[in-house]
Amino acid sequence: MNFFKTPSLLKHIYPSLTWDKFQDTNDLEQKKIYLTFDDGPIPELTPWVLQTLKSWHAHGTFFCVGNNVHQYPELYQAVKDGNHRIGNHTYNHLNGWNTDNFLYLKNILKCEKLLSSSDKPKKKLFRPPYGKIKLKQIQQLLPRYQIVMWDILSGDFDPNFNQETCLERCIQHTRPGTIVIFHDNYKAQKNLTYVLPRYIEHFTKQDYSFDTL
Repeated sequence: MNFFKTPSLLKHIYPSLTWDKFQDTNDLEQKKIYLTFDDGPIPELTPWVLQTLKSWHAHGTFFCVGNNVHQYPELYQAVKDGNHRIGNHTYNHLNGWNTDNFLYLKNILKCEKLLSSSDKPKKKLFRPPYGKIKLKQIQQLLPRYQIVMWDILSGDFDPNFNQETCLERCIQHTRPGTIVIFHDNYKAQKNLTYVLPRYIEHFTKQDYSFDTL
């Protein structure tokens, strides 16, 4: 599986989606990285992620699955209390390619009802599970949401993936304005707990900051 850097061609094919924030960081002294976490919150991992971010004075953006927010409202509140930003990741982690457009949008709105509306005047954030979304779904969502993809896919969700290689390649492909995706789920636990603190430490020592989208 081809992890890590998103091909430039894909960004050109779907320019209305947010892949990175390079244009917002033309000043090389503005060294910002945008950490994003998909699929949570879950009690086995979310508290650790929040504590790790806090210990490094880092912030991130959490794309939450509505059903997990429903099951663990106290964890969702902890994410908000940490001054992290919230994004919608559908209520049931749906694959847009395999889902009827009406049902897909209905599922997103079901998730939205559980999420904070504190983004005003900013547009709400949405990330499609698996990165799979139809053109018609994009067209229907864009008036309401900023659809956020990623510049670096960490590969943390693959339990057979080498931790050291995962870290090295994430570091290799990062530059100011990078949006990197990690996963706040069971499958990612082994790799995430190794990679995240080391990744943050590496770039903190290079005077980077970690901001919300």
